[in-house]
Amino acid sequence: MASNVADATVALRSPGHSDVRELLDFELRNRQFFEANINARLPSYYSAAGVAQAIETALADAAHDRGYQFLVKDDAGDLVGRANLSGVKRAHYHSAVLGYRIAESAGGKGYASEAVRQVVALAFSQLGLLRIEADARAENAASVRVLERNGFVQYGRSKRSFELGGVWYDRLHFERHADA
Repeated sequence: MASNVADATVALRSPGHSDVRELLDFELRNRQFFEANINARLPSYYSAAGVAQAIETALADAAHDRGYQFLVKDDAGDLVGRANLSGVKRAHYHSAVLGYRIAESAGGKGYASEAVRQVVALAFSQLGLLRIEADARAENAASVRVLERNGFVQYGRSKRSFELGGVWYDRLHFERHADA
């Protein structure tokens, strides 16, 4: 039975060089599940060198205020997901785009909702952002619920705007503003 969303406990932390093996294992274990829902990563990503390069890029992005990646760990310390803020815009916008992915085996347990809650709190406090955008495929009810639970409001829909496996999907666009 899935835990109540309010009961989910996660810890976020930035990836580091010591996370290569664990992150590679996570991505390989969930590759088929993720690729059924989002576009595939390049095949070169699925190696220790590929993941190490991705971590290096994430560290550089954070150092230059371009984006922030987080590993999502459950209360046992197991990697259950990833969350990120990408496309950080400062002058005139103070915004970023939210993304997240949760392991297939960890779905429905509230980890995504809690990770998003923590990322949003961090974005609006420590990172000084004022607006976060996110989108979800229209038929992805679970992701839409995660966003709505975290105060995101839908502001648009783009039709046939995402292609996966030769099929075109609509995307729903959401935003959340820092409390005034």
